[in-house]
Parts: sequence; C-alpha cells; structure tokens
Amino acid sequence: MDRILVVDDERAMRLGVTEVLERHGFAVTAVESGAAALAALARGQGAAEESFALVVSDMRMPIMTGAELLATVQERHPGLPMVMMTAYGTVEDAVAAMKAGARDFLTKPFAPGDLVHLVRRVLHDPEAERAAAGTGNRGPGERRIVTRAPVLQRLLAVAAGVAGSRAPILLEGESGTGKELVARYVHNAGPRRREPFVAVNCAALPRELLESELFGHERGAFTGATTRKLGKFELAHGGTLLLDEVSEMEPLLQAKLLRVLQEHEIDRVGGTRPVAIDTRVIATTNRPLRALVASGAFRRDLYYRLNVIPLTLPPLRARREDIDDLIDHFCRRFATGTPLTVDMAARAYLKRQPFPGNVRELEHVIERAALLAVDGVITAADVQIDEEPIAEPSPTGSLAGLTVHEVERRLIMETLKRTNNNRSRAAEMLGISVRTLRNKLAEYRLGGCEAAGAA
Repeated sequence: MDRILVVDDERAMRLGVTEVLERHGFAVTAVESGAAALAALARGQGAAEESFALVVSDMRMPIMTGAELLATVQERHPGLPMVMMTAYGTVEDAVAAMKAGARDFLTKPFAPGDLVHLVRRVLHDPEAERAAAGTGNRGPGERRIVTRAPVLQRLLAVAAGVAGSRAPILLEGESGTGKELVARYVHNAGPRRREPFVAVNCAALPRELLESELFGHERGAFTGATTRKLGKFELAHGGTLLLDEVSEMEPLLQAKLLRVLQEHEIDRVGGTRPVAIDTRVIATTNRPLRALVASGAFRRDLYYRLNVIPLTLPPLRARREDIDDLIDHFCRRFATGTPLTVDMAARAYLKRQPFPGNVRELEHVIERAALLAVDGVITAADVQIDEEPIAEPSPTGSLAGLTVHEVERRLIMETLKRTNNNRSRAAEMLGISVRTLRNKLAEYRLGGCEAAGAA
C-alpha cells in the first residue's frame, strides 16, 4: 500500500485530503507544517513500513513555505515526488514550483476525483507519465509535438504542470505554431484525459450557429430546431473544450461565455433553466488579445477570466533547432511505401526559410514534396517555396488602372484557387480571419461573382 504524506497548516484541508485518499486505498500521514513533514520523512528512512511514496504539500504555510519544503526534500530525499496544492489565483507560485522540481500541482478548490487521478498518475500510471512527457505511443496518423528547443520545452513543462487544474488556459501564438497540439497535450497530461476533448472554431461559424454549437438548443427554439441538441460545452462535460480563434467571437457571445466561466453552467437556446457543466476551457488566438481589449474589440473582463494561465507559443523562426527533426517527422508521416529522405541541399534551403506559416507551412511543403519526390528522395527543387506574388495580373501585365476593391477580390480568389478552396489555409495566407474571408465571399456573390459562389 502506497503511503502518502500530506502537509497543510489548515486542519480542514488536511482532514479532507486524508479522507479522500484513504477512501481510495492509500495510507496517509497528515502533518501541519514543513518541520513536522521533515521529521516524518526522517522517521520513514529508518523503517520501510513508514517510508513515503509521495508528498502532497500546500504552497502557502507559515515559517516554512511549500517551496522551501520542496527544496529541502529534494536535497535530503532525492527522487521522492511532491505534488503542490495552491489557492486559486496563485498559479504563478505553482508554476515556479514545477520548475523547481515538483511533479505536479492542484489549484484549490479541487474536486476529490482530480486529487485521486493526479496521485494515481504520479505513482502508478506510466501511460499518463508518458503523456505528461509528450512521449506516449500514438497511432500513425496522430499528431504530436516535436521539439528539442528549450523555449518550447519550458512551455510544455508549465503546460504539464497546470494540466491538473480547472483554471482556463489562453494559448497565444502565430498561425501554424501548434496551439491545438498544446491544448491536446494539456488534456492528455491531466486527470481529464479519459474524458472528451471537444474543439470548436469560433471563426468558422456565424454568430447564430455558434451560439447553438456552444450552448445547444431546445426543440422549437428556432425554425428548423426539430430536436434538442447538446452544445459543445455539454459534449465536453468532464473533459476539455477548445475554443479556437476566440478573438473572433462576437460581443454578445463573449458576455455569455464569461457567464459560463463564472457560474459553470450554460443556458441552451430556447431553454428555461440553466444546465450545470464541468468543462475545462482552453482558448486560442493568433491575435494579441491585450491589443483587442485596448481597442474595445474584446471584453476586458472575459480577457482576464481566460488569461488565468497564459502560454505564448514561439514561432518556428525562434526554434530553428527543431527544423531538422520536424522534417524527418513529416517525412515519416507522408511516406507511402518507400521511405522518404531529404538531400542536403533541400535541407539547407528549408533551414534558411522564414516560414511565416510556421510548422504548418513546413508540413505542407514536405507533404507536397513527398508527391514530387523521385525514388523517395526530396530535392531542393521539390521543396522550392513559391515566393511569386499571388495576385492575378491585369491583361496589360500591371495592376494599374484597377480599383483597390478589384485587386483585393483577385487576390482572394487566386489564393482560394491555390489552396483548392481551403478557406482556413487561404485566410492564413492572406493574413485575415476566416470570418473576414467568409464575409468577403458573401459580398462578391452579391456582386455577381460566380467563382465566389463556388468557393
């Protein structure tokens, strides 16, 4: 039976944690201070039956803090894992503890199930340990984070540290940096990993549909609502909801999302009573929300509610040491029968590129090159990035004489053509949101552009 040492100066918390862990088969010793914890650990060194497999300690304690206890335990009992408990709003302290060597942490108040899941993961679950380290076995088509760059490894350490918390996470970063991968990484590293992970793109749906997608609707709520529909928040109950491109959410929905984060309940469209939900929210944006708040485009109170745990993903140009590994990773993914290799000239060329589209752009380059490669060897010609202007020229070979509106239309339609009408990819290349692209196409259709109707 695993023995756990619980350290907390609050009697009620000691009793609560002890009761939960003992109910699930653990032997628990609870003490009120860091000094008492060190004394208990010293006694355990001399008797196998009193040795501890794990220490669960509060961060904020008088005389000896949790951080000081952590440092002493690491010195006197190397290898003994510690889990830190921290009050809501002091996540920074817990993140610092993770960097100092804590195995994980929980944010108070936490559910009993979260505590048990975390303790079992730390003590007995190699699958979860691999997930937390980002090295678990995956299916051949499943994406994973490939990195050796210190800047991203530090971010992943923090992400793993907050995986057991219910606090919202805000992932900021340029398009193509892997924000959704990090969101899934957090989900898989935490106690919710066996529950649903649900993603919704806030820019891909108009407001009327997005509200129904997020919160669900009752039968008869509007024309066409023939049955009750559960929204993404309910579908993600117990798990994680990813709000992709949250910066594109309209003000009315921002207010409703704020209420959900505060009250932990949703109102279905056409519903008469709220529905309680237990969903961890992770939001992503490729636009700096702080600037949008300053301009009035995003609610300040919602920003602070989402920004409890902010993580900013580095662009590929800030982690160039990963390019070789990413090239090899994508070659393995896109190989069909014959193994793919990249010759030195092609590899050198790719390592010089700025990659404004980041890892996603590199992925697309290797995917295309895999189709062009002869005998499984990718050459520099196969990975050449087209840097020609993508605007369609006028019959005279110049854009002179065209209105700005016409140049914009031609640029958008040519980009859609080059991306095989992939709106997300086209919007990324154009540097606009999917919502803006959709509105532009609707405008062109009203103006009689048939190509816009097909896009």
